[in-house]
Amino acid sequence: MRFTSTRSSRDIESAQAIAQGLAEDGGLFVPQEFPKLSNEMIDKLIGMSYKERACAVLSCYLTDFTADEIKMCVDGAYTGTFDNEEPAPLKEVAPGMNLLELWHGPTCAFKDMALQLLPYLMTVSAKKVNPGRTIVILVATSGDTGKAALDGFADVPGTRIIVFYPHNGVSAMQKLQMTTQEGSNVAVCSIEGNFDDAQTGVKNIFADPEMKAFLAEKNMEFSSANSINFGRLAPQIIYYVSAYCDLVRSGRIKKGETFNVTVPTGNFGNILAAVYAREMGIPIGKFICASNKNNILTDFINTGCYDRNRPFYTTTSPSMDILISSNLERMLYLLYGNDADAVAGLMKQLKENGRYEVSKEVLAKLQEQFFGGCCDDDATKATIAELFNENNYLCDTHTAVAVNVYKQYVAATGDKTPTVIASTASPYKFASAVLPAVCDEALSADEFAMVEKLSAVTNTPIPAPLATLKDRKVLHTSKVDKKSMAGFIRDFLK
Repeated sequence: MRFTSTRSSRDIESAQAIAQGLAEDGGLFVPQEFPKLSNEMIDKLIGMSYKERACAVLSCYLTDFTADEIKMCVDGAYTGTFDNEEPAPLKEVAPGMNLLELWHGPTCAFKDMALQLLPYLMTVSAKKVNPGRTIVILVATSGDTGKAALDGFADVPGTRIIVFYPHNGVSAMQKLQMTTQEGSNVAVCSIEGNFDDAQTGVKNIFADPEMKAFLAEKNMEFSSANSINFGRLAPQIIYYVSAYCDLVRSGRIKKGETFNVTVPTGNFGNILAAVYAREMGIPIGKFICASNKNNILTDFINTGCYDRNRPFYTTTSPSMDILISSNLERMLYLLYGNDADAVAGLMKQLKENGRYEVSKEVLAKLQEQFFGGCCDDDATKATIAELFNENNYLCDTHTAVAVNVYKQYVAATGDKTPTVIASTASPYKFASAVLPAVCDEALSADEFAMVEKLSAVTNTPIPAPLATLKDRKVLHTSKVDKKSMAGFIRDFLK
């Protein structure tokens, strides 16, 4: 298995792609071709545990890793870190509607699925590619990635991690999770701006020659824990393969029957992983892409025009408050038949004009595979209430967006194909938005009082990682403007 860039020709192994994170030309690393799962292999996967499935899928991509190295990484990531040793349980909430619960890890969000594994993949990769060099993990987060990356990389030898988040763009619980993070190698800083400002700043710093020289002097190298890193994306492919296996094993579908996937997404990484699973042979029919009021992906799927020149909204589903969907670049590479020049041209237009438009042929291919829908905060709140009252299931705001758009899709098409809906976070991470949907009483100003009230009203348990947060000390209080991010990094690494 070899990897190339979405913007130019490359020929590297997976360890180089993971250690480096981002290609020198600004492109994203992608497989030169996709491995295919045979019928015999799928039969074996259906009978396997999640960890065994993880080893099998990763071995298809990480061909420069030994079987023992992959097993060590998987065992380290998924042993004793997820509730009931089940990283991704699949619950049928209503006929044909299956919620893939990806939030049973240490930070109660789907990012744990990849970011518990990435530090292991990163350290093995670094030893293969740049032995003795310190890897500096640089992260921009809209909420969940930051804490999950901090938790995964805290005190990992040979690494340092720096996380930037929008000061007013994450939930109170998400902010507290990050600012209380312990670890001698971690730094957390808020920025004056939104997630796109943080993400653009990080990408610019990656490409800055002066910063590269500064790191070289210290025998350091940047890498990323964002989903631009293939080491983040590969673990996400696993849970869609596993979901199919669980559908078949439970009798909800027969082997070979198609199912649809619905994903709430802003950066496009979580839904792209499902696309990659289909490229491997998993029979996914339609990809239902769910957005909140920042509906740039909905508009793109419906029109073929990607235009970030629009208002930015702060919503109750903040992890999706994004107008620059980085992983869409990987999808464009697929849609354009691996034409790196075409993708580079589109990314140039996006950088210079804030927009691009795909050809009619590409739009037709996109719409054949994808349905795009969105909903605002009011519809999100109503969906949380409906799901709880009718199905006795409590979900968070991001999952509610997905459920709402899934129902839009069924209403618009009549397609009742069994569907896997990615449930991306615990409702307790967003108690101030979830509680009003299930309780009419006035809200408390205390986040933890709302968490306790939500538990009492719904008779559901508070996840242990969140229950203990209120007793933890805030350790990170730094705040900079977006132009000062590089300076913060230099000061921390000194």
